[in-house]
Amino acid sequence: MSYFQKNLDTIIGYTQSHFELVFLAVFISLILWVPIGIMMTRNDKAALSIMGIANSIFCIPSLSLFAVFVVIPYLGLGRRSALVALILYSMMPLLGNVYRGIKLVDKTVIEAAKGMGMSARRILFEIQLPLAAPVIFAGLRTTVVMTTGIAAIAPYIGERNLGSIIIIGLAQPNLDMIVTGSILISLVAILLDTVMGFFEKKVIPKGIRISQGR
Repeated sequence: MSYFQKNLDTIIGYTQSHFELVFLAVFISLILWVPIGIMMTRNDKAALSIMGIANSIFCIPSLSLFAVFVVIPYLGLGRRSALVALILYSMMPLLGNVYRGIKLVDKTVIEAAKGMGMSARRILFEIQLPLAAPVIFAGLRTTVVMTTGIAAIAPYIGERNLGSIIIIGLAQPNLDMIVTGSILISLVAILLDTVMGFFEKKVIPKGIRISQGR
């Protein structure tokens, strides 16, 4: 508490930076991976190859992946490299859950919709995506929490956020800094997951959540 009170302004700045990085990474990931996940449902062979790439990227240690982008001239040290790495890490949970969610939709429902004359576009937006929403949202919540944690490694490549407190504390060493940074990052992850859970209940109809066991 003593360290927190003495360094409140710095901590607020790091917290804001952490939120910004996580928000940007998740926002861009949604724009990129959700449409690709939808397209994957149209071609199972392509889906297998893409998920193989996503799983391979996910297996790369975060610091190693960050370091790879640092040597690229346009990216270099700082937020750009961290952002690209976090977007790539988000590929696996988002793609996987979008693909699985749509594929799990009962085929008899889809056939009935086709029999009623609904177009493929209407079936996607009015049947498949709404029914797949709980699975997709689960992938989004996983992505948000995961991104919050991995973002704490970004200070090793020049980004400044709550992870900086832990890294500096380890270097000195300073137990107060290590504990403070760890608690704050955990609280941010819990807060974001709670917020996502709130929005999930507001966005997804109760009947669909019950049918999915959520």
